[in-house]
Amino acid sequence: MRDLKLPEQRHPEKAHRQDNTQPKKPSWIRVKAPGGTGYAETRRIMRDNNLVTVCEEAGCPNVGECWSQGHATMMIMGEICTRGCTFCNVATGRPDVLDVFEPGRVADAVQKLGLKHVVITSVDRDDLEDGGAEHFAQTIRAVRHRSPDTTIEILTPDFLKCDSSVLETVVAARPDVFNHNLETVPGLYPTVRPGARYFHSLRLLQRVKEIDPGMFTKSGIMVGLGEDAQAVRQVMDDMRAADVDFLTIGQYLQPTPKHHRVDRFVTPEEFAAYEKAAFGKGFLMVSATPLTRSSYHAGDDFARLRAARLARLAQS
Repeated sequence: MRDLKLPEQRHPEKAHRQDNTQPKKPSWIRVKAPGGTGYAETRRIMRDNNLVTVCEEAGCPNVGECWSQGHATMMIMGEICTRGCTFCNVATGRPDVLDVFEPGRVADAVQKLGLKHVVITSVDRDDLEDGGAEHFAQTIRAVRHRSPDTTIEILTPDFLKCDSSVLETVVAARPDVFNHNLETVPGLYPTVRPGARYFHSLRLLQRVKEIDPGMFTKSGIMVGLGEDAQAVRQVMDDMRAADVDFLTIGQYLQPTPKHHRVDRFVTPEEFAAYEKAAFGKGFLMVSATPLTRSSYHAGDDFARLRAARLARLAQS
């Protein structure tokens, strides 16, 4: 492992951030508070298996709806990230050592929830030699063993500080969908995603297709951070040049006053226009709504993604 002299405290970057006033959310953003028996049962299974979910850590607005249906997005490799992205509510600092039993607990939870499709993501682990690639692979294999009929979607970090060969480790485990989010337009990376590199992330997605041309790739961005429509459409073109199959676009929601401010709330009509433009550029599947998140309705979207590929192949 590398000694990067990472900070011990959580959210150290917040100390120098000024409070950003959060504008009032429009009606199309508001959701019901989580609750109900389905929600409680999902929460119990997560707690019993000592698992972290991005649904809670990132403050997802859809947690009530998804958990009521037993759909939880597992976040592996701990709850502390080595990055300090200004949009993200996940804690920043020095992570704990990897839990070798975590892949088995994820597989157990997937089986108990009876998931037909599961999304597995992680924090960034710049402290690890392989960025956590082998841990991802072990988790995929564990889920396959316990629930062979479950389709698996992974949402990975960028493996920026790793040898390029680590990506092959993850792809070789054969997830059904490989997702890596670009998050925003390149001009906003210095303030929104300062620890990442836009073209490195784009190249990561392209490399997945080079390693396994049949694997579905997926990526997403947030809007409302200060980008304009032209920049969003350029990102679409960049993704298609990297042969990305599935695009998600959702409204950025500011987790706390210490995070990057919401520049504006994009209207449902604008999201519909983005969706139309993306399909016109050749994506197999597009989800563009204010509440769209990477794992929101992921199972249903995956079914549509496969159907779209079959339809395109039939036309060729």
